[in-house]
Amino acid sequence: MKATIYDVAKEAGVSIATVSNVINGKGKISKKRREEIFKIMERLQYKPSVIASALMGKRTFTLGLLIPDVSNPFFAEIARAIEDETHQSGYSLIICSTDNKDEKVERYLKLLEQKSVDGIIIGTGIDNIELLKQLQHKSIPIAMIAREVESLTAHTVVTDDFLGGTLAARHLLELGHLRLSVLAESLKVSSSRERIRGFSFALFEAGVALNEESIITCDHTIEDAKRGAKHLLRQAERPTAIFCSNDILAVGALQAAKEEGFRVPEDVSVVGFDNTILSSVTDPALTTVAQPMDQMAKLVFNLLLGQLENNPDTTMQRVVLRPELIVRQSTSNAVR
Repeated sequence: MKATIYDVAKEAGVSIATVSNVINGKGKISKKRREEIFKIMERLQYKPSVIASALMGKRTFTLGLLIPDVSNPFFAEIARAIEDETHQSGYSLIICSTDNKDEKVERYLKLLEQKSVDGIIIGTGIDNIELLKQLQHKSIPIAMIAREVESLTAHTVVTDDFLGGTLAARHLLELGHLRLSVLAESLKVSSSRERIRGFSFALFEAGVALNEESIITCDHTIEDAKRGAKHLLRQAERPTAIFCSNDILAVGALQAAKEEGFRVPEDVSVVGFDNTILSSVTDPALTTVAQPMDQMAKLVFNLLLGQLENNPDTTMQRVVLRPELIVRQSTSNAVR
């Protein structure tokens, strides 16, 4: 027999009104007590009617998360950390992989609206900003992670991508590299643009040129990264070092170098960005710029949760976290 709200209240030793308040995020109930009641609901397999709650204008305790690709280790780690936070707080999470394609972004946003989610976290590239603003006007809060949209008023948590790019460039310059190239994700992605801008700035400061032919953009796949890296390595003035805007592209660059007969780092150094699990299992292990993924996930969830539970008109925060260069075996002194 299906459990009812009466069963939950009896088991918890509280009133039906208290259980209802926990479900709808209302009332002055301690976090510990809320968690106890949620555990009882889970044990009894009690499921409030999400559809009924939505029709009555109540919260559904469901959030949406848009990311480019769940198979990308960076976004997989971000999604897992956000999922952990939602679960602990009694929320459910719908994860959508967009491949950075506008039509998929728009389709998923409309789907999440139909599902009456309480809020949406955006970690993917998006062109149709008006669609996000329309959702906000419908009282669906939006928060951004690892992506930034200047024209959107929303909580935003990012790493200082510009600084990350400069850290990578200065590391390679210190090793004596002067012929440098960049392998980057689509320039419509704000983080990719900022990493290249920071990398270029550090080179400019050092009086080292980075021409347009030295920057290759590609899809966020290892195979496409391999194609881009091979193009760079086949140039007459081939680079002695390649900076990749994420670890997946760096893995592609490592494979391309091997297939073209070059040794890493003896013939060409490779730097990635993110410090995902990939960076420590490649051969050689990857020098990369680390993002604090767990901290980013916790921050963006708590900012969105605060907006949902406390004050919908709260001042939006832009949190910028500091990256860190992790030096491993994929970089070494340039050979003259």
